[in-house]
This record gives sequence, C-alpha cells and structure tokens, in this order.
Amino acid sequence: MDLRKLKTLIDLVSESNVSELEITEAEGKVRIVKSSGVPMMMMQQPAMNMVPSHQVQTAAPQAPAPAAEAAGHAIKSPMVGTFYRSSSPDSNPFVEIGSVVKEGDTVCIIEAMKILNEIEADKSGTVTKILSENGQAVEYGQPLFMIE
Repeated sequence: MDLRKLKTLIDLVSESNVSELEITEAEGKVRIVKSSGVPMMMMQQPAMNMVPSHQVQTAAPQAPAPAAEAAGHAIKSPMVGTFYRSSSPDSNPFVEIGSVVKEGDTVCIIEAMKILNEIEADKSGTVTKILSENGQAVEYGQPLFMIE
C-alpha cells in the first residue's frame, strides 16, 4: 500500500469520529485504531507471503519455552514497529525490572511510520522481565514485558 495513502487514512481517522478502520487490498491488510486520541496502525502481509507447508514440515522443531517464561502475564506489542523504553534517548526508561505498574500506565513507546505510540500496561503487577532491547524491531503480538 502506498505511503501517501496510509498517511491520508491515518489523518482521516484522527480527524473523524471513527475509532477503527480496517482495509484489505491485494498488497495486504491495514488496521488503524484510534486509542487515546492517537491513531495506531497495524499491517499484515498477504497470505501469499507465508511459508509453504512443505517447508514448515522440514524445519527443525523449536525447543519449548522454559517454564519461567510461562509464569506471569505478557504485555504484547499491539503493532509492528521499533521498541523504545523511554520517550527520548537521554530520558529514564518508563519501567525497569521490579517496577510496579498499574493497568493503563505507559511501559514503552513503539514507533510505527514516524508515529510514536505509547504502549500501556493491560494489567497491574510487577515487571519481572524486559524481553525487547531499546531500538529493536518488534512484531505484532510479540511479548515485550512479563509482569506478575
């Protein structure tokens, strides 16, 4: 999808009463959700880019996740973008290991298409693990933090 078209769609959502917009085209699927007045965008590639099933069957099996990672609640990325632990390079991180967060507290920022999106805790608890590095690319649904 054309970058100008995406920007136009984001502008339309932010200036209207529409809270969510989803468009599917041959190039992929785009979903724009307005949260706290700031539109967030999620993109998916078309199914044609998926790995063929015969390649999946010949791939080596992945090791199961350690039990320690299964404990607690994962705060996951709601979009594809770049993960940042603080609002600027010289600012303190929003959270550290051991930080107590309440539901709705900002835990990080994900930059997607030059838009900085504050990611909030979806559950109250104590941060036990930080699973992404500052400046790292993250995927939709990727765990960012573990809280208990």
